[in-house]
Amino acid sequence: MKITFLGGGNMANALIGGMLKQGFAAADITVIDPGSEARAKLAQSYAVNCLESAEMLAAAGDVLLLAVKPQQMKEALAPLAGKLGNALVISIAAGLDMTALSRWLGGHRQIVRCMPNTPALIGAGITGLCARPEVSTEQRATADRVLRTVGTTVWIEDEAKIDGVTAISGSGPAYVFLFIEALQQAAADLGFTPEQGRLLAIETVQGAAALAANSAEPASVLRERVTSKGGTTAAALQVMADTGVKEGIVAGCMAAAARGQELGKILGAD
Repeated sequence: MKITFLGGGNMANALIGGMLKQGFAAADITVIDPGSEARAKLAQSYAVNCLESAEMLAAAGDVLLLAVKPQQMKEALAPLAGKLGNALVISIAAGLDMTALSRWLGGHRQIVRCMPNTPALIGAGITGLCARPEVSTEQRATADRVLRTVGTTVWIEDEAKIDGVTAISGSGPAYVFLFIEALQQAAADLGFTPEQGRLLAIETVQGAAALAANSAEPASVLRERVTSKGGTTAAALQVMADTGVKEGIVAGCMAAAARGQELGKILGAD
């Protein structure tokens, strides 16, 4: 399987590293990136083929993976419109819908749109995927195989919901980091050293997430089990309820989804 990456940034690096670990051949991977440092790093780290520009590419191969910034996408795709054949195009660019991508690719329709998140950088990501109707079952399996090299995948049939994926899991790591930051601040205020606060906060989040992942019960039930009436946890949760912590998180996700829709309209305009 011949795979071409358009863009060699952090997410492309994560995917290439994950793919090689899962048995993809470095000789079958080509990366197009104008940055000489990026190309040198990719060639040294993964021994993949590197090109400075799309004009140097004879054909996209079996898969073209779009990993450039959304603002640069239209210009970056222009030289590739006649080189696709029946290639599967996988986009990990936030905000850009498949209609815009198809238009910029001269009407090409075998497109899968993805929204990975930053834990993919350590192989612990979650990626939402959506495919155009023209994408075959085999091509869907290929897209799934590629994105599973950096974590878990979930297929979304309605592309409009990809903005919701962005709001929940794409932006979600930032919400978790904010929570860790708050726990560390509380630890500091309670007299712990930064090192102690960091360890207490991160291990608590990791452990709670692992417990939730390994339990068939809802998070609400797990929360209730930790909350003894009149106890310390109840006191903390009451303050959080009074200050609207849960409502703030939900409202923040809704704002992220709305902003995603807005950016999609702006970025996809000709």
